[in-house]
Amino acid sequence: MEAVDTTQRLASLRSLMRDRKVDIYIVPSEDSHQSEYIAPCDARREFISGFTGSAGTAVVSMTKASLSTDGRYFNQAAKQLDDNWLLLKRGLENVPSWQEWTAEQAEGGKVVGVDPTLITASEAKKLAQDIKNRGGSLVSVAENLVDLVWGSDRPPRPSEKVAVHRIEFAGKSFEAKIDDLRKDLQKRKKAGFVISVLDEIAWLLNLRGNDIPYNPVFFSYAIVTASSTDLYVDEGKLTPEVRQHLSDKVNIKSYDAIFGDAKALSQATSNTPEKGSPQKFLLSNKASWSLSLALGGEEKVEEVRSPVSDSKAIKNEAELQGMRACHIRDGAALSEYFAWLENELIVKGTVLNEVDASDKLEAIRSRHENFVGLSFDTISSTGPNAAVIHYKAERDNCSIIDPKAVYLCDSGAQYLDGTTDTTRTLHFGEPTAKEKEAYTLVLKGMIAIDTAVFPKGTTGFALDAFARQHLWRQGLDYLHGTGHGVGSYLNVHEGPMGIGTRIQYSEVALSVGNVISDEPGYYEDGNFGIRIENIIMAREVKTKYNFGDKVWLGFEHVTMTPLCQKLLDPGLLTPEEKKWINDYHVEVWEKTSALFDNDELTRTWLKRETQPIS
Repeated sequence: MEAVDTTQRLASLRSLMRDRKVDIYIVPSEDSHQSEYIAPCDARREFISGFTGSAGTAVVSMTKASLSTDGRYFNQAAKQLDDNWLLLKRGLENVPSWQEWTAEQAEGGKVVGVDPTLITASEAKKLAQDIKNRGGSLVSVAENLVDLVWGSDRPPRPSEKVAVHRIEFAGKSFEAKIDDLRKDLQKRKKAGFVISVLDEIAWLLNLRGNDIPYNPVFFSYAIVTASSTDLYVDEGKLTPEVRQHLSDKVNIKSYDAIFGDAKALSQATSNTPEKGSPQKFLLSNKASWSLSLALGGEEKVEEVRSPVSDSKAIKNEAELQGMRACHIRDGAALSEYFAWLENELIVKGTVLNEVDASDKLEAIRSRHENFVGLSFDTISSTGPNAAVIHYKAERDNCSIIDPKAVYLCDSGAQYLDGTTDTTRTLHFGEPTAKEKEAYTLVLKGMIAIDTAVFPKGTTGFALDAFARQHLWRQGLDYLHGTGHGVGSYLNVHEGPMGIGTRIQYSEVALSVGNVISDEPGYYEDGNFGIRIENIIMAREVKTKYNFGDKVWLGFEHVTMTPLCQKLLDPGLLTPEEKKWINDYHVEVWEKTSALFDNDELTRTWLKRETQPIS
C-alpha cells in the first residue's frame, strides 16, 4: 500500500474549481445510488486521493485537502495518502467530521460545491445549514469535476447483462413484492415510491446483475405507483428471458430518463389533484439530492427508511434455507483451503504469498454448486498485515505468508442460493501468549452474541457490548462494528439493521429472518490482527419464563468451518463456552465431512480441528 502522488490531480481540480467559482469541493465515496461498493468508473474519491478503502469523504479547498474515514481504515489511509492530504480519523476525540471541517473552511463567504447525485437530500440540507452558519454557501455542481480531471483514463460505464433470479431461490414472486409495496404506499397515503438503491431494485424485481464487482446488481431506478411500475435501465442489458419475466407488469424506460420523468410525475400529481388523492412521493433517505429536487423537494417528498430495505432484510424460508445450504458448501471450501495451506506451508515448505493463497481459495470455491463469484475482495493477510482491518493484498505488492505468524482470512462468495462472509484467524506455528489471549477474548465475544437471548424490539446497538465485554475488561477494543446484515445472493453488506455503535443500529430492532454477521476482533498495529466471523440468523426462541408475554429472540449460526484450536487458551474459557465450541465442531463435522470422502488431506485436518477441548 504505497502513497499515490496526487499533486497534479489536485492542481487540475483546483483549476476547474476556480473556473466555476467554487472554493471548496466535496468528493464522496458513493455513486449516484449511494452504493457502498462501486463500479470502477465511480471511484472518484479513490482517484483524487489515492486512498482505496470503501468508506471516506475527500474535501478539497484551494490550499488544503482532507480525507475522513473510520477506524477500519486509519492504518491503510495513513499509508496511502501522500503529503497533500490531512487524515481526519472519524470518531476520535477532537477530530472534526468532514462536514465540520468543510464548514470551518467555508468561513468568510466561501462557496462549497458538490455533485448533487452523490449526496443525499437530508445530508445536503444539514450541510448547507452548517456552512451557512459559518458564512458560506453550498451549491450543486452539475458536471462532476473529478470526472473532468480523470478524462479519458476513467473506466467506461459497465454494460453487463441482467439475469432472472429464479423463484426457487427468491421464495416470492416480484408481483407479490410489488403488491406488498403498494399496500404500504396506500397505508402511508403516498402517490408512489421512487427507488434508487440498486440492491432494493434487484430484490424487488427478482433480478440480478453484474455492474458492480462482487455485488450482483445493475444500474437502474424504479418508480412504483398504485397503477404502474417503471424500471429505468439501459435496455441493452435486458435479455429476452428478463423481458419475458417482467412481461407487461413492468414498463421499461431509459436509465437517463429518471430525472425528467420524476419531475413530470410530480407536476402531473400537482396539476390534476383528485379529492383526497396522495400528493407526496415516498423517497428513501439514501436517495440523492438531485432526485429529491426533481420530485419537487420537501413539498412533494417524504424521506423515510426504505420499506423495500426493511422487507428485503427479513428473509423468507426459501432464502433462509438457501443460506444454510450455501454456508455448508462454503464452509467445506474453507476447510479444504486451510488444510491445503497448512500442508503447503508446513509439510512441503512451499513459499506462498497472500495473493497466491487467496487465488487458491477462489479456485476451490468455484467448484461448488451454485457458485457465481466472490462477495468481496478476499482479505488474505499474514502477520502485521492482519492488523489492517480491510487489508487488500495486491499481486505485485503483498507479503509472503509467514507460517510462524498469525494468518487472517476474511472471505466470502456469491451463490445462487445465498451470500457468505466468513473470517478465520489461524496460526501454523507456535502462537505467543498475547496472541492466544487476544484470540480467546475475541472468540468469547463471538460466542456471547451467538448465544444471546433478548426480547423482540431489541436493537443491535444494545447487543454490541456483549461482544466487547471480555476485551473491555482487559482494556482492549476494536474500531469496527460487530455485525452487518447480509443479502440473499445480493450485497454482502445490507441494512438497515446491524450490531454496533452506529446510530442507525439503535433505530432498527432485530427481527426474525434477519441474517447478520457476528465478527468481533482485536488488532495491534505492526504486530498481528484477530477477527473471527460467523453468519447468524435471528429466530424466535422458547424461554423458561415469559415475562410480560414477550416474544424472545436468539440466533442460529450457519457458518460451517472450524475455529483455530491452536490459538485457544482454554484457561480463559468457561465450561459453557467450551461446550459451545465442542458442540459447534460436532456440527461442522456432521454437516461437511461427507464432502471429503475422497479427500484424505482435508478429512484428516477437519477431524483434528473438530476434536473436543477440555
